[in-house]
Order: sequence, then structure tokens, then C-alpha cells
Amino acid sequence: MKNLRLSIHSREHLWLREIFISQRQALGLSQRALCEKMGVVSYFVGKIETGDRRLDVLEFIKYCEALELNASKLILEIQERFG
Repeated sequence: MKNLRLSIHSREHLWLREIFISQRQALGLSQRALCEKMGVVSYFVGKIETGDRRLDVLEFIKYCEALELNASKLILEIQERFG
């Protein structure tokens, strides 16, 4: 993660999106159901999963909570993998 302005299509972002998608599916949630759970517009999750939109740090935490993921552990894993 040397370049601060990473592309949304970088390996780091692709990996993170795969984690989000697989966890959503493991929970048995559709994109729409996750949006409803989070109280956001119906296309929000789709934009995240396709890489059309990034999450800021506060959104990232809420997104992880909705997916029952530990945001801190996920950040540590990102640092370990891509540091």
C-alpha cells in the first residue's frame, strides 16, 4: 500500500470487496436486504461491491458491523497482507 491514491480496482480493494461479498452471502443477505439493515439507499451495497464507490472510515465501520465483521481485525489483516 505504498501509493496513497490507490485505484478502486487495486488488489487491496478487490480483496476487500471479495470479503464483503462472501460475508454478505454467508449471512444469507441480498444486497437490498443489507441496504435495508443499514438504512441506506437500495443501490449503496451494489456500488460498494462493484467498486463504483469507496467507504470512508466511519462508513467502513458501519458496513463491517452490518456484516458482523470486526473492523479493527479487518484493518490489521489489510496491513499484514498489503502493508
